[in-house]
Amino acid sequence: MPLDRATLDRFLETVDSFVAERLIPAEAEVDATDRIPDGLVEEMKRLGLFGLTVPEDYGGLGLAPPEEMEVAWAVSHAAPAFRSAFGTNVTIGSQGIAIDGTEEQKRRYLPKMASGEIVASFALTEPGAGSDAASLTTRADRDGNGYVLNGVKRFITNAPVAGVFTVMARTNREERGARGISAFIVEAGAPGVRLGGPENKMGQKGAPICDVIFEDCRVPGDALIGGVEGRGFKTAMKALDRGRLHLAATCCGLADRLIRESVDFALGREQFGRPVAEFQLVQAMLADSRTEHDVAWALVRDAARRAGEGEPIARLGAEAKYYASEMVGRVADRAVQIHGGSGYIDDYAVARLYRDVRIYRLYEGTSQIQQLVIARDMLKEAGGSPP
Repeated sequence: MPLDRATLDRFLETVDSFVAERLIPAEAEVDATDRIPDGLVEEMKRLGLFGLTVPEDYGGLGLAPPEEMEVAWAVSHAAPAFRSAFGTNVTIGSQGIAIDGTEEQKRRYLPKMASGEIVASFALTEPGAGSDAASLTTRADRDGNGYVLNGVKRFITNAPVAGVFTVMARTNREERGARGISAFIVEAGAPGVRLGGPENKMGQKGAPICDVIFEDCRVPGDALIGGVEGRGFKTAMKALDRGRLHLAATCCGLADRLIRESVDFALGREQFGRPVAEFQLVQAMLADSRTEHDVAWALVRDAARRAGEGEPIARLGAEAKYYASEMVGRVADRAVQIHGGSGYIDDYAVARLYRDVRIYRLYEGTSQIQQLVIARDMLKEAGGSPP
């Protein structure tokens, strides 16, 4: 539910202080060790960051989309790994249960997600099913009152630290498309669940990913989200709609950080006897970055407002994620350019952040998938028949 403005502003002030005083100073250590210190994670839990969107009835803050995006923007002024630590609990890890779960499932899992006692992870992508999520092959075969899962999920965010997975699996082998997919809640300690080795990523050190392997993993019947077979793909898309909007907000927050770093450097760096900020071509790069950020942020806030009013946002979420993720890539590139040779050195934040932002154009739907979502909705609206 929406917070009153004064309460939200106080919370955002607390988040801003936490980012500036605790997270940003730890960025270099996290990048070097590929791990967020436990103490910082505990502080995130106490701040309530793990439960931003979990309904209040289940122990969370229950933020409406507009408030959620403002918090995501603020947190994302620090390296993306910090937001990722709680991001799956806030978005795709919890939202499938919150949206389509049974009351029993909500009461069993959402309070622990809200407190950070367990980390939720979203297991959709497979070695042969990324952008084409409807072609996934992980099976969930009926076995008495339960199911047996077999398959491999790839590049699953927070899998190494997760306590529970939302798993998409095919319950109807005859139905090859989306209608044969169901969603399950699988606890990490269940027999038959195995993790692959850690991946050495280009960026976002401290945000762990790995494969999740299901080998004759037996789950009870009440692990089926909502108790209904064949609804898993729709559940996944609902979670991704809001998740994409959240990611767009994080892109905007990180872009604002990069712009601030660029302005500060340009004012302090002298060439030819004066600050490089006085050079018009540098000013042009700064102006382009600020304008593109402001356009993206306006798009995110408009979509969040509409989502909060109950309007479907599949297309709006795709537009926001597409534009914001491409925007932050351009802003990061300009930031390195403004820093010159220093921008290629890890001692400067822009070098690390340049690597970090590249993933935004890939996960939760590549830019090309967002384009398809947008165009197909346009054609449908016009009465056409998109492929």
